[in-house]
Amino acid sequence: MNRAVTPAEAVSQIHDHARIYVHGDCAACLPLEAALAERARGLEGLRVYQVHKDGPEVLADPALAGRLRIQSLFCGAGVRQAVAEGRADYIPINLSDIPAAIRAGLIPLDVAIVQLSWPDAAGYCSLGISVDSAWQAVQSAPVVIAELNRQMPRVNGPARVHLDDLAAFTVTDRPLIERHSRAATPEIQALGRHVAALVPDGATLQLGIGAIPDAILAALHGKQDLGLHTEMFSDRVVDLVEAGVITNRRKSVDVGKTVVAFVAGTRRTYDFVADNPAVEFRPTDYTNDLAVIRAQHLMTSINAALQVDLTGQVCSDSLGERIYSGVGGQLDFVRGAALAQGGKSILALTSRAREVGRIVPILSPGAGVVTPRSHVQYVVTEHGVADLRAQPLAARAERLIAIAHPDDRAALRAAAAGRRLFGF
Repeated sequence: MNRAVTPAEAVSQIHDHARIYVHGDCAACLPLEAALAERARGLEGLRVYQVHKDGPEVLADPALAGRLRIQSLFCGAGVRQAVAEGRADYIPINLSDIPAAIRAGLIPLDVAIVQLSWPDAAGYCSLGISVDSAWQAVQSAPVVIAELNRQMPRVNGPARVHLDDLAAFTVTDRPLIERHSRAATPEIQALGRHVAALVPDGATLQLGIGAIPDAILAALHGKQDLGLHTEMFSDRVVDLVEAGVITNRRKSVDVGKTVVAFVAGTRRTYDFVADNPAVEFRPTDYTNDLAVIRAQHLMTSINAALQVDLTGQVCSDSLGERIYSGVGGQLDFVRGAALAQGGKSILALTSRAREVGRIVPILSPGAGVVTPRSHVQYVVTEHGVADLRAQPLAARAERLIAIAHPDDRAALRAAAAGRRLFGF
C-alpha cells in the first residue's frame, strides 16, 4: 500500500467547479468528506451528488454555502435543513433511473469518492455494503478517489474496483456507521401484524429499514420459504434467514440468493453479508428494474408513506412543501409488484404521527405525489387493511376512513361528503 496518501492529499486534485459523487448510506467516506469540506473553503462552484447518507453531514455546513452545493437524490436528516434554506438542491428521481442518468451525463461527474473493502490478492476491492448507484459513478467518473477500510466487508456481486483504477486512495481501519433498530410501539406492532397477514408463504419481499419494516419482519416468523429482492435490509432480515424463514428457494429470478443494493444495520448485518455467496449486491438499475421485479412470482412490496388522501394519492417524500426524504424506489416496486403474477403492493403507515392524522381529506399544500392513486393496492395502518384495487373514489374513501385513527374518522367522513366522494 505504498501509494496510500492522507485524505487531504487524496482530495487535492479536486478543483473549482468539479462535479463529485460521494458514497452514501452507511458507506459514507467520513475522512475524505472532512478533507473535501476543508478543501472546498478555497474553491468555488463544487457540486456534490449523493443519495441518503448516514453519519455527520459536514458537506452541508452553512459555511460552505456559495462554494459547495449538495445535489441530493434522496434527502437524509443531515441535508433537510440545507434544502429547506435553499443551500442545497433536491432532485426527485426513481432509484432505478439514477445509474442511467449518470451514464447519459444528466448527472455529470468528474470525481467519484467511495469507500472500498481491502483488496484481494489480485488487487480488486469491493464496493462493500452500498453498491446502489455508486457502481455506475465509479464506472463513469474520470477520477475515482477511495477510502480503503479494513473493516468494510467484501461482498458478492459484480461491483469490483481495481487499485490501478484509483486516482488516489487513503487507508483506514475504522468501524462502519451503524443503524440500530428502534423499539416498536404497540401501534407499530399491530401494523406489522396486519401487513404480515397479507404475505403468503413463498412470497419474495421488498421492504425498507426502520421501525415499521422491523415490526413487519418480526411478525413474519412462522412463514415459509420467503425470498428477498430489495433495495436494502437490516438486522431483522438476518433473524429470518437464521430462523429458516427466508430461504429464497421459491424465487423466480436469482433463485437461492438474497439480492440487495445496500444494507444499513449493525456489525451483525455487515458480518452476515461478508463473503456470503447467498447474498448478491447489485446496482439499483437491476434491483429496481421493473422487468426483474415483475418476473418474481408472488412479489410483495412493502413501502412507507407520510400521507394518504381519501382518493389514495400517496405522499412519501415531503411534509407539505418541506422535503423530508425522496422518491427512492417506491414507485419502482409498487408498479413491479402489482404486475407480478400473484404480486401485492402494500403501503404502510401509522394512522397518526405526533397526534396528527396521516390519512387526510387532501394532501398538504405542496406535498408531492410519489405514488399516484391509480397504482395503489393495499394501504395498511394499525387499524387494518384498505384494499383499493379497482375501487371507485367512494369505496376508497370508505375503506381508508375505516383504517384511520378513530378520532379522525368523523371529520374525514364530513370532508368526503363535502367533496361528494360518497355521491351526496
